[in-house]
Amino acid sequence: MVISVKDGFKLIGVAVLTFCAVFVCTFFINFIIDAGSIKDLITEETTAIYNAQMASAKLCSVLAGGILSLIAVIMIFFYIRLYIDNHKCRLGILKAMGYSNIRIASGFLVFGLSVLAGTVIGFGAGFMVMPTVYEGLTIEGLPEIKITFHASLVFFLILLPTAVFSLLSWLYGAYSLRRPVLEMLRDKTEIVKRVKQGKAEKDRTFVKEMFFKNVSVKKAIAFLIAFAGFCVAAMVQMAVSMAELAPTVMAVIIFAIGAVLAFTTLFMAITSLINANVKNISIMKTFGYSIKECFMSVFAVYHIFAFAGFAVGTVYQYVLLSLVIKLFYKDVGVIPEYGFNVGAFFAVLAVFVVLYEAIMALCLLKMRKISIKEIMTEN
Repeated sequence: MVISVKDGFKLIGVAVLTFCAVFVCTFFINFIIDAGSIKDLITEETTAIYNAQMASAKLCSVLAGGILSLIAVIMIFFYIRLYIDNHKCRLGILKAMGYSNIRIASGFLVFGLSVLAGTVIGFGAGFMVMPTVYEGLTIEGLPEIKITFHASLVFFLILLPTAVFSLLSWLYGAYSLRRPVLEMLRDKTEIVKRVKQGKAEKDRTFVKEMFFKNVSVKKAIAFLIAFAGFCVAAMVQMAVSMAELAPTVMAVIIFAIGAVLAFTTLFMAITSLINANVKNISIMKTFGYSIKECFMSVFAVYHIFAFAGFAVGTVYQYVLLSLVIKLFYKDVGVIPEYGFNVGAFFAVLAVFVVLYEAIMALCLLKMRKISIKEIMTEN
């Protein structure tokens, strides 16, 4: 089979995302269940404090677990699409031999291994830090909340996510394989058709033409770059804002996960971008184009998508956090005041710019090592 177990473990980014999601959900959901056991011991004077603590835990669970799971689904879909694009010939041969899309796509079930690895490690790590988290969530005046192992969490946080992600990979793989066999065998790439060329377009240099047409034939890469900017803005700004809405330990954990997510998605996006353009870069270098010209023609246009994604993520996190606060704090009696954090916005934007340009600089260094030999010796 074209899709091997090794391919499943290549989705390190998905494993990191599921690790973060399960890591947070493990101790927060466990805390919510354990805290429910002392509900009858809560006095009228401490009811408001108890409800606020439960609301904070639910808020963190939903935001961290839900958003990270959604991002992981999008990442798996992206990699399946990218995998099919990069192995069209071999997959086309299987279809020509009579294999159905469903049968070929069953190989994508191995992508669930990355989810399994992430959830198992996240679950174990969550229990390791649970005593520290419980201590940070303990409020003076409330009864002590003892840690209890709940076997049901193994099903809901490990087995169920692995099964769901594996099934989604299989179904989406079958859907993405609905392509003509001849097109796959020819390894046909998408061609941008121009009905009419204006004078300005005719006068463009090759470098400028590459700049304008690069995104049109690599829409998935453009989406991932924008999505990386979205993740940075949404998760990190949300984590900073939550420092005013939840106990310090919660805010620190969400911030750490947001930072990991920001770096992971951005690194995955830029790595996918440079891997998708190895042929273009090597050919341009062979024809005498400078590294700067190669960089500008291939990468510069994606700055637009990165910062557009950041803008959308900023709006998204503000709207989502506002709605979720109203939902989970409605039973507390007092809804915390929440407004757009301008300081956090500019701080996270500055970090994003530095991080994005730093990874771009690493790509520039990698570009220097790309040669025509890499594509001439391809199997």
